[in-house]
Amino acid sequence: MTIDDLDTPCLLIEERRLSENLGRMQRRARVEGLALRPHTKTHKMVALASMQRSCGAQGITVAKAGEAAVFAREGFDDICIAYTVVGRDKLERIAGLPASVSFCVDSLEAAQQASAVFSGRQCEAQVLLEVDSGYGRCGRRWDDPLLVRFAQAVADLPGLVLTGILTHEGNAYQPGQARHVMVETRDRMLDVAVRLGSAGVATPGKFTVSVGSTPSACCFRNTHRGDFRITEIRPGNYVFNDMIQVNLGVCTLQACALTVLTTVISRHRDPDGTERFFLDAGRKVLTSDLAPLSGMYGKLLYSSSRMVPHPHARLISLSEEHGWGVVPGGGTFAVGDRVRVVPNHACVTVNTQDEVYVVDGDHVKAVWRVDARGCVQ
Repeated sequence: MTIDDLDTPCLLIEERRLSENLGRMQRRARVEGLALRPHTKTHKMVALASMQRSCGAQGITVAKAGEAAVFAREGFDDICIAYTVVGRDKLERIAGLPASVSFCVDSLEAAQQASAVFSGRQCEAQVLLEVDSGYGRCGRRWDDPLLVRFAQAVADLPGLVLTGILTHEGNAYQPGQARHVMVETRDRMLDVAVRLGSAGVATPGKFTVSVGSTPSACCFRNTHRGDFRITEIRPGNYVFNDMIQVNLGVCTLQACALTVLTTVISRHRDPDGTERFFLDAGRKVLTSDLAPLSGMYGKLLYSSSRMVPHPHARLISLSEEHGWGVVPGGGTFAVGDRVRVVPNHACVTVNTQDEVYVVDGDHVKAVWRVDARGCVQ
């Protein structure tokens, strides 16, 4: 099968670029003395998670209890839900999984609810204290004077074992900020670990200190604070990369392994000579996320084999089923032409599809199911 046999729109994964991305991040983790616990929310595929494990990943990260269930059924036995879990149904589901599953808490109410479920089953849950290291989303602020007291309260609850602290430095997704945020996050998390160690809540060498984002992971440098160090990173997007990563300067276009194969379905020329063309991939495939500094909805490729962008064509707008493109002065697109687009946000794009095609040039080598797609709980 070749890509000419595929209906559009569909997603293509370039096998060689994928392998290079996996190897590059695994080497960085090894050099910095870290465990790599990749976030599978980017791809949600058992086949790809198996590749990551074969490369040396230690466990996986998911965002939902439903995702944890999908991977647990496929034999993954070290799963972290990097999300604050609230709700008895979710907790009961986690408790029944045939795997070691940890999850986050950042409130006493959530911790007490988890304690009731797991102690009632006469078993223990591994929980991580979610820390807000500067992003401003969930988590106890890293400088909260009551943070140690909260950690002690969680550790004292029956049915729970406080095994570490976790943060997501989403503020690294700002132009030129990845290295600064990496250092700031690393140091703040180590400060928290030292404080918990001094209070007898954390033991060096047995306590997880987990950070995660692709921009910060790509430039991560480990260090020690007392007897503590960062123990793991949880990047997700690195497997594919996308135009967000390219425009942030995290990677080059040549490192983008995921493209959307789409077809030109209509074209029109305006009186000023501008050619308008329309693709069969809109928001429901490419998503409406914009990449920093571009204002575009993805990068149209002139040569997919060499990842050369089209010099003039721009993807300027999306409706639900249409991609709106323009070429000032006219272009070479004809109705029926196939075009490959590097999406702005790979994680959301993959979640729109039931399956993806692994390719080597124009040759289709495999079809992978997006196994955990649609797990919203």
